[in-house]
Amino acid sequence: MEFLADNALWIMLVILVTTTIAGMPLAISMITSSIFYLMLAGRDVGLAAENVLNGVFGNFVALAVPLFIFAANIMNAGKVSDRLLTFALAVVGRMPGGLAQVNIMTSLIFSGMSGSAISDAAGVGKVITGMMMKDGRYPRGFAGAMTATSSVVGPIFPPSIPMVFYALISSTSVGALFLGGVVPALLVCIVLAIAVMIMAKIRGFPVEEAIPWRSFPMVFIRAFPALLMPVILLGGIYSGAFTPTEAAAVSAFYALLLASFAYRVLGPREFYGVVLSTVKTTAIVTLILCGAFIFNYIITVERVPQAVFGIFDSMDLSVIGFLLLLNVLYLLMGCVLDVSTILLVVTPLFIPTASALGIDLHHLGIVLVFNMMIGLITPPYGILLFIIKALTGIPVAEMIRETWIFLAILIVILLVLTFVPALSLWLPRVAGML
Repeated sequence: MEFLADNALWIMLVILVTTTIAGMPLAISMITSSIFYLMLAGRDVGLAAENVLNGVFGNFVALAVPLFIFAANIMNAGKVSDRLLTFALAVVGRMPGGLAQVNIMTSLIFSGMSGSAISDAAGVGKVITGMMMKDGRYPRGFAGAMTATSSVVGPIFPPSIPMVFYALISSTSVGALFLGGVVPALLVCIVLAIAVMIMAKIRGFPVEEAIPWRSFPMVFIRAFPALLMPVILLGGIYSGAFTPTEAAAVSAFYALLLASFAYRVLGPREFYGVVLSTVKTTAIVTLILCGAFIFNYIITVERVPQAVFGIFDSMDLSVIGFLLLLNVLYLLMGCVLDVSTILLVVTPLFIPTASALGIDLHHLGIVLVFNMMIGLITPPYGILLFIIKALTGIPVAEMIRETWIFLAILIVILLVLTFVPALSLWLPRVAGML
């Protein structure tokens, strides 16, 4: 028994890895392996329940997650994407690679409502991908890769569910993280738009028939209520009118009013579907959070972060060296692990080291979230690629062939964000949040 107690941490990790590989959901794996640790280490198993209660129900910030999920589901069910697509088509459709430009713009707009890359790809992304493939206008692999890449903007531009999770584990400001993601998200969209223009000329992508400017006022009016949602969200946080959690409630309520009364597309049956989907997703997210809180308690008790700091300290790395090494590690993990695992299990190990090196944890959060979003389109895992395949039937292999150029662009932007913290911290500082 003494052997088991001395090696309880390693046994826990073996159980976690084994059960996850065997197909057990990550949340259940974390909870199960953590309870085994408490039993083997001779600790009170009730600590598991205590950490869950204190972490989930004692944290006001966590309430933002189901509210943002609810708002995104309403927007998807309410056919808001049709109006956003028409608006984007009127604005950028006449540019080279018009529909690809529309893809980028609608992802940016929708990201201001959902906070989730998967919601973006499954909602407006599915529609625009179909438009791009119609009549062979774009190669289907390119259409799928473009949708997956543009969806990455979702969790970078506020609101962002991954940033809420990061705030929970790092004790940073959700509002500062949200504002810190604005400039990086805009930078991604601008660089992708320029890349698409160049690719359109080289590959001869079609130019869309321009919507007459005289029709633009009506198109804008139809889309205006939906376009107002990110403005309300950011304006409320920026002005101090409400907290990020209150902003989530306002977003959900506004989305409900918009779909039910302004657009009149959300009836009782659709509303029931939205609530059911939100409850299911929230239950999954809450279970993951529960497992993470227990797991993080254990690694704290075992002083794992201090051991990690000791390893990096012995390497005598500079701040830039540490960030570059961390980026490489996260890019590699993104190839084989999902975002939840990296964010909630791995990230807490490095936060104390980053803090000790004097790295601003808000800057670190933006860089790591951006890095993890790249993992969503990185083979072989690339969950967004598989989601788009399920929605459109585009073979993953065809999308992977078209994804490499976009991956290179995103990695270059990641390095820029790493070396220039001001890109992430300027807006929060102007807003007085840092």
